[in-house]
Amino acid sequence: MPVPEYVRSIREKIGTDLLWLPGVAAVVVNEAGEVLLGRRADTGEWASIAGILEPGEQPAEAIVREIREEAGVDAEVLDLLAIRTDEPVHYPNGDVAQYLTLLFLCRYVAGEAHVADDESLEIAWFHPAALPTMSPRQTERVRRGLAALRGDTQPAWQ
Repeated sequence: MPVPEYVRSIREKIGTDLLWLPGVAAVVVNEAGEVLLGRRADTGEWASIAGILEPGEQPAEAIVREIREEAGVDAEVLDLLAIRTDEPVHYPNGDVAQYLTLLFLCRYVAGEAHVADDESLEIAWFHPAALPTMSPRQTERVRRGLAALRGDTQPAWQ
């Protein structure tokens, strides 16, 4: 996966030490109530569409961009579901990062879902009753999105 130039420039200064980054993720739902997921190229695990903000980028615009770049579909943001500090991630090259992730609920607008970049091995829609095996963090993201669709909301900071 390409590392953004601004992250690369920071890494030149700090090496592989812990880097704190703002992230965005989305539970994208289509008109059939299916959830859009990608199977990550780095871990092989199914996950919500996610990425990092570019300098000066607004979070809602960033997740719409990430969805288009990774899955080839257009989406619109419906709600902010959660603000979470994720556990540190240790990458194969030795880099360590920790993300403050803003989780959005998004509605599919147009396009055919497909692998649109090198970050995913597969992109697919899943019925909520037939989700693939995911990490607890990913499962919680999807659970929270589906609950919000049913009107069962909780404050984003909880």
